[in-house]
Amino acid sequence: MILRASREVTDLAAFKRRARWNAEPGGDGAGGRKSGRGGKDLVLSVPIGTVVLDQDGALIADLDQPEAEDVVAAGGLGGRGNVHFKSSTRHAPDYSEPGLAGGEATLTLDLKLIADLGLVGPPNAGKSSLLAALTAARPKVADYPFTTLDPALGVAETPEGRMVIADIPGLIEGASAGAGLGLRFLRHVERTKALVFVIDGSTSDPWADFAQVRAEVEKYSPDLARRPHVVAINKLDLEATRKLRSRNRKQDVHFVSAKTGEGLEPLAAAMMAAQLAAPPPVLPEQRRKVLLPVASRPGLRVDKKQWGFAVAGYGVERLLERTDLDSAGSLERFQVELDKQGVNTALEAAGVKPGDTVRIGDVEFEYQP
Repeated sequence: MILRASREVTDLAAFKRRARWNAEPGGDGAGGRKSGRGGKDLVLSVPIGTVVLDQDGALIADLDQPEAEDVVAAGGLGGRGNVHFKSSTRHAPDYSEPGLAGGEATLTLDLKLIADLGLVGPPNAGKSSLLAALTAARPKVADYPFTTLDPALGVAETPEGRMVIADIPGLIEGASAGAGLGLRFLRHVERTKALVFVIDGSTSDPWADFAQVRAEVEKYSPDLARRPHVVAINKLDLEATRKLRSRNRKQDVHFVSAKTGEGLEPLAAAMMAAQLAAPPPVLPEQRRKVLLPVASRPGLRVDKKQWGFAVAGYGVERLLERTDLDSAGSLERFQVELDKQGVNTALEAAGVKPGDTVRIGDVEFEYQP
């Protein structure tokens, strides 16, 4: 089972509609020197920027590049054919091995946009209008809070280069703790190289709005708050914003109007400079997949129960998986291998009697010496 990042996929809707996916099983071993055929890989396409997490929230894979892929569940080994069980006393075995079961995993897929700059600010600050003015993107724009419920991307071309800009929906107080849809929004700026704080200059206290949004970003991720940023005071076409500009003494603030285009050229230049000066984002360390050593596999264990005896252990359970219980020859080999592994000796030491029930995995047997 392979997850692969693809430019052809833009969302995770397929995984919302369907929660369980199964790869094709391998074939059983057969006669005529034939081992089991391997099942076909199931390759699932996901958007670039998909993060794969396990049940504990640990990072398994970050598919942040086109064609990046990760094997999230390994296939089981195919069964061996009958020729593998030839011996001096059995020249033509009438049995082969079933294939082993493949791996299973319960995963969370989280899509985080990949953009150079993220526009962040309070609701109704004009981020969508600014994105539309700077790029060819056409996000939904309206004069009320939370017009934008999902991030939008746009591309801006400047003399210094190209910028991919993300319009992040409005942040309110408490967003870093999940208020409103804060966490859903904030995760999309984790990958951005720089931030653009977009503030409505016509409100009663724009600087307090800026401080609140920056505080929410700081609470969510101190690393994110340390990245280069640009401050854009929007709505310069309104009288209140023009008055604010006349009183402004801050040198690193850009007053703009997404509606008229005033101030956009120097703002775009400042955004490009912030992007070029920014170090690459620090991403979570990917968890390494480590196969457990053979020594850590559980050994043979026999437990006496009210109904009989339960036998467990890596070796005996794997042997059962590899046995065709409908074949007399395979069953005979199974009994011989049980004796080699010391199962009969362990059962007798536990007090087993002829006719007692012995359970290995999901299969029950009647014990006969």
